[in-house]
Amino acid sequence: MRTRIIFSLKNRGAYVPFHHQFLLAQFIKGILIFGPDKEYKDFTQFIFSGLKGQTKISRKGLHFYSSKVTLVFSCTDKAFLDYFLGRLFEQKDIVIGSLHLTPESFEKEEAVQINEEAKFLCISPIVPIQAAGFNDDQSKKFMSPDTDEFSDLLYDATLARMEATGKYTAEQLASFYKFQIVPDADYLNRIQATHKKFARIYPVYDNDVKFEVRGYTFPFTLYAAPEVQRFVYEYGLGYFCHKGFGMLDVAGNDSIRKADQREVVYA
Repeated sequence: MRTRIIFSLKNRGAYVPFHHQFLLAQFIKGILIFGPDKEYKDFTQFIFSGLKGQTKISRKGLHFYSSKVTLVFSCTDKAFLDYFLGRLFEQKDIVIGSLHLTPESFEKEEAVQINEEAKFLCISPIVPIQAAGFNDDQSKKFMSPDTDEFSDLLYDATLARMEATGKYTAEQLASFYKFQIVPDADYLNRIQATHKKFARIYPVYDNDVKFEVRGYTFPFTLYAAPEVQRFVYEYGLGYFCHKGFGMLDVAGNDSIRKADQREVVYA
């Protein structure tokens, strides 16, 4: 279940780093660690986007000038989602970077229909290689996204995460052998022609230790079983999804039910 959370911004012009997923991940972790339900202290089966709004770029990062800022949060566990939203809306002043935010409302996204072929856009970077250990450079290795190695790494990560949910039988997992990522070649060519980047090094924090990983952002078509397509849409693609990486959207999707926006007030 994907939910768009709307915040009011108290100090327009404030900024966050270009990549601020780690700040959001730290905030979400704080909500879970210090929440009353310890069952969710180490819960990781969710994904989220970066903050969205009207922005301008400076050397400091992204400055927000809109009165509203949004965050897309996805989790299929309704009990956890209700718990998380309840805890979130207890917070009256949330500081992310130099932004002072107040949760205002949320709106559910419409479900999307995905078959064996789907074109995805990256809302946040995809990480195909997990850091093997502290100060390990393997996770920063660059590889072309049009190679079989790139697809194979993401296939392995996806199947391992599907198995970890406990929602799929061994027979089902074995049937999910079809998996191929085909990047949008025109997009990659345009990016390279303008000397821009679709792959960058990003920070990830685990137990207060900083790791660096390479993340990729580009449109692609995924050929896979509908169950796998649904999983990556709801749970993300690649590693560190619960830390703000690997969130996808279906190209051309405009599924948010604007008329069903609900104000949320928690006592």
